[in-house]
Amino acid sequence: MAGASSREIAAPAQPESGPRQWSLRQRIVLSIIVAVGTVVIRLIGSTLRLSVSSEEGGQTTLEQRPLVASFWHSCIIPSTYIWRGMGIRVMSSYSYDGEYMGRIIRKFGFVPVKGSSSRNPVRALLGLRRALEEGWTVAFTLDGPRGPRHKVKPGPVALGRSTGLALTAFHVGVEKAWVLNSWDRMMIPKPFSRVLVRFGKLIHVPRDASEEDLARYSDELQATLDRVVEFAEANVGKVGTSEFPYYKGN
Repeated sequence: MAGASSREIAAPAQPESGPRQWSLRQRIVLSIIVAVGTVVIRLIGSTLRLSVSSEEGGQTTLEQRPLVASFWHSCIIPSTYIWRGMGIRVMSSYSYDGEYMGRIIRKFGFVPVKGSSSRNPVRALLGLRRALEEGWTVAFTLDGPRGPRHKVKPGPVALGRSTGLALTAFHVGVEKAWVLNSWDRMMIPKPFSRVLVRFGKLIHVPRDASEEDLARYSDELQATLDRVVEFAEANVGKVGTSEFPYYKGN
């Protein structure tokens, strides 16, 4: 399917909580975090100067879909703004962190699909597969919600095999950012910072791939993510030059 027309896509209504019942204090804190986080992302995101770069054979536009996308948890904040309004489906954990992140990204047109590697993974993968069949891109923060940092998990490769759709991997390099002292080293871009999105070469997993093949494709996905991180971080300072012009589609 061709790219979405995008910013006008509205996410379907979703319940505000998963199966957990949060305490009154937790609900109040959630509301504050979501309100503040949404405002901060909108204000900072609107000032970012973006360029998009791709390896040969990689995704070339932000809007291309359907794809199985993977990226690291550290760049979830700039990614939320850059891919706003595109109806992307994202696996969201049942943790407290997963709850507030799910609520924030919903404000930007994403659709959280509840699940994790330890709780209801099959249900979540089925939901993501259904979204792909309907023509949506799905995305994984592969090392979320609690790590280990920058280590690939098997979900995207398994989903690529079951759907026959390509895997894409990217990193968002940020020129200037506040980096939190958290397990993921989460980046909060500073206003007016230059930002470089680097896409890796698309990975196609055959439907008849064996378990041994899946391990090999997971290694390929890991190597791709390692490459795009290195490239984006090394070249983000060149955003705005003839080599990395500003992206006009955002």
